[in-house]
Amino acid sequence: MKSMADEDLTEVLTAVGPRLRALRRTRGTTLAQLSETTGISLSTLSRLEAGQRKPTLELLLPLAKAYGVQLDELVGAPATGDPRVHPRPFTRHGQTFVPLTRYLGGLHAYKQIMPPRPPGGRDEPLEQRVHEGYEWLYVLSGRLRLALGEHDLVLTSGEAAEFDTRTPHGFANAGDQPVEFLSLFGAQGERIHVRARPAGT
Repeated sequence: MKSMADEDLTEVLTAVGPRLRALRRTRGTTLAQLSETTGISLSTLSRLEAGQRKPTLELLLPLAKAYGVQLDELVGAPATGDPRVHPRPFTRHGQTFVPLTRYLGGLHAYKQIMPPRPPGGRDEPLEQRVHEGYEWLYVLSGRLRLALGEHDLVLTSGEAAEFDTRTPHGFANAGDQPVEFLSLFGAQGERIHVRARPAGT
């Protein structure tokens, strides 16, 4: 007869596949790229995400390292009651990402740091891409160039933007100092719900 602990462990391991798939899609990584980074075969990664391969430490450790997350976050281990977030920054496309959320589902929050534009760099057309989701940006410091469809905007400290990521978009640093901004992203199109200011305030 299985103990409660055994049942909890089985439930956690069963959920690993969908969590791995959601994390990979959120990071915009293909199975081929992940295979090259981790050394795990393409077929093993595919079966792992589909729940057809048992997740072992030998497989999970390089995946956690590749994604820059804690092992317990990767497998969705039950919370220990510690409310602190221990972010592990990772670098992608020359930018530094600092995760501000500890769970893989729903909205994802990041602080992003983009290095300065190279000396003499020009405002050339930005490469734009599309994907499922919805994004909200808030610039903390510096100047962020946002190409959004036919629009080419520069956001400065204190300015925000929101858009459906199925609209072609791209980012760049528009200044000679690093630009820091907050990014909230919903992979399934989740949007931020803003409550109206109470009357009389």
